Amino acid sequence: MVMDTCYAVIFSSQRTDGDHGYGAMSDKMEELAAKQPGFLSVESVRDASGAGITISYWESLEAIQNWRQNGLHQVAQEKGKQAWYEIYNVKICKVERAYSYPAAGHS
Repeated sequence: MVMDTCYAVIFSSQRTDGDHGYGAMSDKMEELAAKQPGFLSVESVRDASGAGITISYWESLEAIQNWRQNGLHQVAQEKGKQAWYEIYNVKICKVERAYSYPAAGHS
């Protein structure tokens, strides 16, 4: 992925045991985020122990703030504190340059 300057929200977490509706809400949040103005993309991984990292990319800090204030996203955040996460950390970073190998369009 090659992009101009954007912002990344890095969400790292440790899940609690059991699903408790997490999977369905996670899918719903990804679909909803993709429809938000300023959303660019998302990458996510979780290992067998429940440790995970999700990075979402946004055009602006305003777009991130609007996503943070989305009503359904706020419901998910509260449920996360109550049932889904033992701990989580959020970092917001400015991405000044990004590139991939192999470069897009080359195999």
